[in-house]
Amino acid sequence: MPLVCGSRDEGLPWRDGLLQSSDQSALEAQHATSKKGGRRIFWITEPQLSSRRCRPCPRLWAPGSVHVLSHPSAFSSQQWRGFRQSSVAPGQVLQFKLSDIGEGIMEVTVKEWYVKEGDKVSQFDSICEVQSDKASVTITSRYDGIVRKLHYDVDSLALVGSPLVDIETDAPRDGGHEEDIVETLAVSHEHPHQEIKGHKTLATPTVRRLAMENNVKLSEVVGTGKDGRILKEDILNFLAKQTGAILPYDDVKVPVAPAAPAKVEKVAPHPTPTVPRPVFTGKDRTEPLNGFQKAMLKTMTAALKIPHFGYCDEVDLTNLVRLRSELKGVAESRGVKLSYMPFFIKAASLSLLQFPILNASVDESCQNITYKASHNIGLAMDTLQGLLVPNVKGVQALSVFEIAVELNRLQALGSGGQLGTADLTGGTFTISNIGSIGGTYAMPVILPPEVAIGALGKIQILPRFDAGGEPVKAHVMNVSWSADHRVIDGATMSHFSNLWRSYLEQPTSMLLDLK
Repeated sequence: MPLVCGSRDEGLPWRDGLLQSSDQSALEAQHATSKKGGRRIFWITEPQLSSRRCRPCPRLWAPGSVHVLSHPSAFSSQQWRGFRQSSVAPGQVLQFKLSDIGEGIMEVTVKEWYVKEGDKVSQFDSICEVQSDKASVTITSRYDGIVRKLHYDVDSLALVGSPLVDIETDAPRDGGHEEDIVETLAVSHEHPHQEIKGHKTLATPTVRRLAMENNVKLSEVVGTGKDGRILKEDILNFLAKQTGAILPYDDVKVPVAPAAPAKVEKVAPHPTPTVPRPVFTGKDRTEPLNGFQKAMLKTMTAALKIPHFGYCDEVDLTNLVRLRSELKGVAESRGVKLSYMPFFIKAASLSLLQFPILNASVDESCQNITYKASHNIGLAMDTLQGLLVPNVKGVQALSVFEIAVELNRLQALGSGGQLGTADLTGGTFTISNIGSIGGTYAMPVILPPEVAIGALGKIQILPRFDAGGEPVKAHVMNVSWSADHRVIDGATMSHFSNLWRSYLEQPTSMLLDLK
C-alpha cells in the first residue's frame, strides 16, 4: 500500500504516531499534531530509500521539502495532491473589501445577501449580489471562515474599496500560519475522467450562475482557461455534448480507439492586403466674422435670455392648393410670381388683429410691453450672405397680391445681396419658411425684441379622413411656433394658431375680414 502521511481515520497502521511498514528502516519520521477537524497530521522528513518496495512519488518529490512516498499496491484508485500553504493568520478577522468591478464604477447597490452573520463560507462561495448602473455582479468570498459582520444593508450604496463583510478565517490547531497538509483526492471510476471532491473550481460569477441555471456541476466541467479556469464556452460545450468530462490527471490513462491518420494540407496564409492611406493636404484656416455673421451673433446671444415656449400643429392646405392653382396664372399675367407665402403672411396679419400681444415687444428689463400698430412681418431668407430676415411693412393694409409683389422685390434684392437696412429692420413678427429647403418641424428662435416666431414645414401629400370617414388625399403642412413665455401663455398661442389655421384651411373665409 502507498506510504503517506495522513490521519488516523484513513485505515493505515499507526503506532505512537509513526506510520508502520514492513520495512521500518525505509524512512525516519516525526509526527506532529494539528487541531484541524480533530485529525492528526504527520510529516515525513528526510526519508531513507533503503527498501526496494519504497520509491519517491515523481509528482510530489522535491529536495529539501516535505516528501510523500508512494508504493505500488492495490490502492491504485487513490491519488495524492501536494501540500498547500496560506499566509492568512489563524483566527484573524479580515475585512473583505469591495474590489473595482471595472468600467469606472465607483459605487454599487447591495441587492441581496447570500450569507448572514455567523455563516461559514469557503473560497468562491457567493457572498452577495450588487447592482451598478450597468450590470448586476455576484461577489464571491476570497477566504475560508465565518462571517462576523455585514457592513451594508440591502439597497444600501457600497463604495468601491470599502469593507463589505468581516470574515474570521478558520484557525488551525497551532502555529502562526496554516501548516502544510496533504489532502487525499478520491477518484471515481464511473467515468473515464476523474471527479475531484473538495477541489476548488475557478470560475467567474457569471459562469457559476450559468452552471446553476442549467444544473451543471462545475466539478464535472473541463476548464480551458488559465490555471484550469472554467469559461462560459466550457459550460456551453458541456451542455451540448453532455459527456460529464472532469479535470483529468496525468496518472489516469483513457483508452482511445486508434484513428486512421488524416492528411492535413497546410494552406499558406493569405497576406494581409495593404491599403495605401490617402495623404491629406488640407489646412485649417481662420477668418473673421463678417457683418451679417456678427449681427446674427449679437441677435442670437440676446435670444438666449428669452424663455421659449413651443407649440406645433398641422394644417390641411388642400383647399389653398386648389385656390393658388387658380390664381397663379392670373398673377403671372401681371408679372408676379404667386407662392403660398403671401397667403401665410396675410392669414397671420388677420390673426394678429385678434391677438395683438403677439405683435408686441418688451424692453430689456421686461418691465414694459409695447403693442405695435403696424404688422411688419418678417420672412427668413437663405441668401449667399447667410440667413437674412427682411420684412414686409404694413401687411394689415395690403392685399394678398400686394404682399406677393413685395416678396418678389425682397427676394430679388436678397439674391443680389442688395438688401438695405430699411428692409432688414423694424420687424414685429416673423415667419420662417424652412419647408422650402426641407424638414417638417423646427424649433425657431425668437428675434428680440419680438415675442413670437413661426416655422413652416414642407407641404406633404398624406392620407386623411374626410367628414364622412372616407380616406382622402390631403396636402398637409406642419407649423412650429415659439413665443416669449414671459408675456405669452400657452392658451394665447394655441388660440392664435387655431385662427391662423382656419384661414388657410378655408382661404375664402379671409374675404370676410379683408379691409
